[in-house]
Amino acid sequence: MARETRRQRRDQRKSSGAAKPAAQRPRAQAQVRPGMQPSSTQTGRREPRERGRFVKEAWGELKKVEWPSRAQVIQGTIVVIIACVIVGTFLYASDQTFKPFVRNVLLGQ
Repeated sequence: MARETRRQRRDQRKSSGAAKPAAQRPRAQAQVRPGMQPSSTQTGRREPRERGRFVKEAWGELKKVEWPSRAQVIQGTIVVIIACVIVGTFLYASDQTFKPFVRNVLLGQ
């Protein structure tokens, strides 16, 4: 439907015979490379940063962290080891349970 209306408008322009001057668009300003721009208009850092600022801020954030005590670390380690043993035992039992099924039914031996 949009093509028909576009065609109709074109046909009307052709039939009217009056050539209208095309509207001129305002031209954009010429683009300047970033290196050629004055430093006040360039993007990025505008003032020099002091050296080691990142390290100082990171160290300050590390001081705010509440570190676990030795007892908490030992307790967490024991919990992880017990969880690994339980999951390992479950996987071993599942493997032993399904091994005959895979060997006899799926592989057909």
